Amino acid sequence: MSQSILKISDLSHRYSSKWAVRGVNINIDKKGIYGLLGSNGAGKSTTMNAICGVIKATSGEVFINGWNLNKEPVKAKMQIGFLPQTPPLHPDLTIEEYLKHCAILRWVKKEDIYESIDFVLHKTGLLSMRNRLIKNLSGGLQQRVGIAQAIIHKPQLVILDEPTNGLDPNQILEIRDLIKEIAEERTVILSTHILSEVKAICDHIFMIEHGNLIFSGTIDEFNSCIAPDTILLSLLNPPPKDELMAFNGIKSVEQIDDNNFRLVFSEDATIIENIVKESVAKCWRLNGIILEKTSLDKVFAELSKNK
Repeated sequence: MSQSILKISDLSHRYSSKWAVRGVNINIDKKGIYGLLGSNGAGKSTTMNAICGVIKATSGEVFINGWNLNKEPVKAKMQIGFLPQTPPLHPDLTIEEYLKHCAILRWVKKEDIYESIDFVLHKTGLLSMRNRLIKNLSGGLQQRVGIAQAIIHKPQLVILDEPTNGLDPNQILEIRDLIKEIAEERTVILSTHILSEVKAICDHIFMIEHGNLIFSGTIDEFNSCIAPDTILLSLLNPPPKDELMAFNGIKSVEQIDDNNFRLVFSEDATIIENIVKESVAKCWRLNGIILEKTSLDKVFAELSKNK
């Protein structure tokens, strides 16, 4: 069995009398992109700060690549690269000056510093901009510098907090591609409250709500948590809406255009079979019938309910 890259055991933390995180358990033992998903105030930032050693959790343990964060904090933190929501940049430095500063802070060997800088500049597409002042860069380029500092010491675990926040659509696509490339060599945890971001880039989801881990699984598993309840129906010779409403289990019928309908139904395993039989019997000329998957937004709302 391979060693866990990240293992969180019964992690809990409170601020004064309020618990921000309660009994979180996470285990990651392979490379990939893992989404830490939750609404604002759900406990994501507390969890990330505890993983990175920014705060000492009230209880529980964190292991980074086998190192206990409480007992061997320096060795554990050497395995981590972290990009906060606001990149910790020094605007009056050039990109190279800043990355040299970060490499020294991360204990990169003196003889390896410039090789490490060249590596991350190449990886983040900043090689030709090494002498530009950070304050003169666009938001997207500054985010790339932030990612570069997070991987300057070649960590096993890279944690990114809302890495596409505030970027335009083209910049978002560029940062997503960069994150995917980084994840080929190391493990990436992406924290966000945006469901579309998780769907676009992550392999696995950990969902935190009200300080509790309420879901762990793949995108497909997440999207299948709630049974589909919508049918898209295409009929070349459709009946009046009232006839579609007459089926047992149909809650509502929306006519999209002359031939297409959206049917919302309650739990009834035979609903599609009944529609097909009726279509044949009454010559509705069935052209297509699709069971719609529940949207990620709906799954998110349902999982969050009463937690």
